Amino acid sequence: MATAADIARQAETREIRGRWLLSAPALVIIALASIGPLAIVFVYSFLAPGSYGDVIWEFSPDAWLSVFLKRDIFDNTLSFADAHLSIFWRSLRLSFLTTLIALLLGFPTAYFIATRSARTREIWLFLITIPFWTNLLIRTFAIQELIRNEGIVNNLLIKIGVIGEPIQMMFTDFAILLGMAYVYFPLMVLPLYASMEKIDFRLVEAGYDLYATRWHVLRHVIVPLTRPGIIAGSILVFIPTLGAYVTPRVLGGGRNLMLGNLIELQFGQGRNWPLGAALSMTMLAIVLLALMVYVRVATRSGGQNHG
Repeated sequence: MATAADIARQAETREIRGRWLLSAPALVIIALASIGPLAIVFVYSFLAPGSYGDVIWEFSPDAWLSVFLKRDIFDNTLSFADAHLSIFWRSLRLSFLTTLIALLLGFPTAYFIATRSARTREIWLFLITIPFWTNLLIRTFAIQELIRNEGIVNNLLIKIGVIGEPIQMMFTDFAILLGMAYVYFPLMVLPLYASMEKIDFRLVEAGYDLYATRWHVLRHVIVPLTRPGIIAGSILVFIPTLGAYVTPRVLGGGRNLMLGNLIELQFGQGRNWPLGAALSMTMLAIVLLALMVYVRVATRSGGQNHG
């Protein structure tokens, strides 16, 4: 005769089985739409390139070697692939600088919104999200109209006599950095605002009552309480900028390549699908590493805040 514990255990088992059955369609879709394409790219990275694109189904590690190394056509000696390393460095550097600029501008912006009245906050948040209503390509062309040689900025500086001839801002790392900072700025503000909205500002007042300066209140009260938002916003900005394609392509002019442009070049004009796949998997590894750091820091931060 079944005991009450056995009956409860069977009911729990049926409930768990029912949950898995209900989630099975979603899991299948995730597997086919996400894991499947990644598996194909991973397999392609270990194959040989075809003459006109596609792949030859024979095992070859050359694509992975070509990510950071290049083989001399005369004696087959290996050396560092300076072009690839330069693009990797530019991508990491510009992504980091974009994240830093977005944080430096987004932090006071989020703090300003969080300290407004409830009705006013909605208006400011509405203004922050307006750029999302416009296509990314259109926003990038808007930046181009500002900084090109005959654009608004150069014409204004010439008109007021600051410069005598246009400053070359287009097709530079500066143009890419400016474009990405503008495009991904809202992704930094929104997580910061979500954290700041929950702050008990009586703690800020207590800091002032204890004769703390504004810098000390910011450093020891506000920043620790908003650390989850800082980390989340940084991840939301860093990851898409690392693989950005449209902004570097338009504002960089094809000369200042980033990882996304290099990958597209291999699948397109380069017709080296295995190398493009290997570069894609390398970028994925960098993203996963960033996410692991985020989870570790966020977990440690949550534990400290809880304590």
